[in-house]
Amino acid sequence: MFIHLRNFPPLDPSVALDEWLGRWVAAQSLSASDLDCATTVMLKILDGKCKMKPLEKAVMTALYDQVKHRAGEQMGADLHAMIAQYRGELSAADTERVYELRVLAETRISRPVMKAFKAHIREQGLFRLPPDLLQWLAQDAAEGC
Repeated sequence: MFIHLRNFPPLDPSVALDEWLGRWVAAQSLSASDLDCATTVMLKILDGKCKMKPLEKAVMTALYDQVKHRAGEQMGADLHAMIAQYRGELSAADTERVYELRVLAETRISRPVMKAFKAHIREQGLFRLPPDLLQWLAQDAAEGC
């Protein structure tokens, strides 16, 4: 499914991304397991171990922000509070703590479940953003923001 931003007034691109992702999430049937996968990917982004392209990391971070209020199977509000605490610049000790949280999260999710989640979000068009958002994200990533 590809959701367009037609008929949107010119917006701050980050607002437009949130709007687009909100519509994408609403059109999905994300399971509690999917929510755990999104949380785990967010931990990988925070500890610097995520191998996704910068644009994909930005989209996944925004996806996490859209779904973090929903209940996962195994990961709850305590982990989301820690993620909120560790967003931004991390000290070496913070990075180590996020690493530990990520490894623990990854042990709770089987590799096939994570692979299925990643395949599902790709098949459903999560990374097929409208051109104006792609341009903004590319520029934002290039500036290191």
